[in-house]
Amino acid sequence: MSSEAYHYPLLIKHLLEYGVSYAPDREIVYRDIFRYTWRQFYERVKRLAGALMEIGVKPGMKVGVMDLDTHRYLELYFAVPMVGAVLHTINLRLPPEWILYTIKHAEDSVLVVRDDFVPLVEKVKGMLPPTLKHFIITSDRGEMPRTTLEKSYDYEELLKNAEPVKEFPEFDENTIATLFYTTGTTGLPKGVVFTHRQLFLHTLALQLYLSSFPIESRLDSTDVVMPMVPFFHVHSWGLPYVAGLQGQKIVLLGKYEPDLIFELMRREKVTFSHMVPTLLHMMVYHPKAEEYRDALSRWKVVIGGAALPRGLAKRAMELGIKVTQGYGLSETCPVLTISAFKPHLVGLSEEEKLNIITKTGFPAPLVKLRVVDEEMRDVPRDGKTMGEIVVRAPWTTMEYYKNPEKTAELWRGGWMHTGDVAVWDEDGYVTITGRAKFVIKSGGEWIPPLKLEDILSTHPAVSEVAVIGVPSARWGERPIALIVLKPGYKDKVSEEDFRKFLEGAVEDGRIVKWWIPDKFIFVESLPKTSVGKTDYLKLIEEYSKKMQLP
Repeated sequence: MSSEAYHYPLLIKHLLEYGVSYAPDREIVYRDIFRYTWRQFYERVKRLAGALMEIGVKPGMKVGVMDLDTHRYLELYFAVPMVGAVLHTINLRLPPEWILYTIKHAEDSVLVVRDDFVPLVEKVKGMLPPTLKHFIITSDRGEMPRTTLEKSYDYEELLKNAEPVKEFPEFDENTIATLFYTTGTTGLPKGVVFTHRQLFLHTLALQLYLSSFPIESRLDSTDVVMPMVPFFHVHSWGLPYVAGLQGQKIVLLGKYEPDLIFELMRREKVTFSHMVPTLLHMMVYHPKAEEYRDALSRWKVVIGGAALPRGLAKRAMELGIKVTQGYGLSETCPVLTISAFKPHLVGLSEEEKLNIITKTGFPAPLVKLRVVDEEMRDVPRDGKTMGEIVVRAPWTTMEYYKNPEKTAELWRGGWMHTGDVAVWDEDGYVTITGRAKFVIKSGGEWIPPLKLEDILSTHPAVSEVAVIGVPSARWGERPIALIVLKPGYKDKVSEEDFRKFLEGAVEDGRIVKWWIPDKFIFVESLPKTSVGKTDYLKLIEEYSKKMQLP
């Protein structure tokens, strides 16, 4: 091999450089506050990079960010890793003590803080790590707030006075680019890291899957993208980097407010979003949904983070929304599967499409996925036998940051263990039946709560539903269903109605009779986690304490 040959490192800068050259005049829109082009964005990224280096940011240093989904956050997505530093996206929905823990554990050197969160940081400034030397304050108000934080800078002033980077450096593609913390059911948050190479390959594979395979929610460079997964959560599923590669028009929401979302969708002609099911539920059952049917009818949505209930998917389709389900974890960057249609399934009816859309999906290119038993043997592809999903992919995190014990547990046997229990069918589609921690074991056999939730979600009275296991003297555990009713149904349905509804599913062969929950409990709402998923742990803790079944 010639020593003169150029060895092309897979770096984030190459994604952005291509998008800017392809569509320099497409817009980035932040609410009704700010808009500019990708060309102007790139110039600000150069200034931001210069500013970071001027205050002493060096390769390998961590830059923590506490912001909403703004154009400034998008600038940080590129500028920080492009100078060789590490972007630490801080989960704003964590308890304050956990936010402090992640800043200390990451050993952040710079903290970029939205003005709304400055008081929170000021309260704990005496407990911040000694590595943290600089604070950069962002604001939509046009001026920097007064603060007791020393060595603090106004974001916009910093950019205005900075010398822009003329050319971004090249370095090893295995350099760490991002760090964020994932929360489990127990213990402190765990840090996951991703390299430039991993993010680069994830971006290419995600875009390939969304544009080249038959799915309902196709994405190409002409789409107008409105992310509805927070920027702090798993790179907003990688869509900001896809938008940078393609120079797509992107609409940023800051806070997720339904009235503004509807208006931006109509005004900016939004065509593509990604989100958890609870956000889609909020949109399609909103009182203004029918009023904005014109905007909704051109909307393509990818759902992830939790199972897509059949009833919710059907409601979305009734409004003209095209829905696709995806799956992944914080540890997998995140995308592993998408509910694409294999060749022999193209051309299905709308009702038949629901059978594929509500599956967890088929593995994305370069993802090796198995469903295994406790001995790491593949379970039969019969759509019935449950096992744990284990994976290998070029973008799965190699480690929990500074946590070798948990890393070894994650990667035992040379496969990443997801903790998700699923079945797979003869076509290779997987369908998650629950988390290993939450799958109900009754009489020595597993009961899949997500399957029951999926069926119950199609009942006309159901708005949301969660199925959990509670202690049983005879069976070890038995399922109960917690149901949020739609408005107007409070006195029109009973437990017996839902029992008979599931008995119909037994007759159809979709479930077996002993899976039917012992109780159906009507609740006002279901608790949610920091990323908008149903908080099953909280429900299990609450109902296990106050309920013991025979």
